[in-house]
Amino acid sequence: MSLLPVPTPVHASRADALTDFVVHAQLMLDPATPESVRREAEPRLLAQLTTLQALGVFELFTIRDPALRALVHDELQAHRMRAA
Repeated sequence: MSLLPVPTPVHASRADALTDFVVHAQLMLDPATPESVRREAEPRLLAQLTTLQALGVFELFTIRDPALRALVHDELQAHRMRAA
């Protein structure tokens, strides 16, 4: 008998948020990505942050790239300030 709770399914839009974040983060970090594509990827990546924060993703995982980590941190801080 397991003492762990039975996991509830992740809502599709939340799973999509994680996928969307990862895809756009990879585009932003790839040196071969044209600047125009990077500019399009950034707002799409940032749009997923509140969902990922609600899921606890940033408490579980650390973004290794310093520039991307700072971007995400700054955007989450700005969101907290707007919400207060």
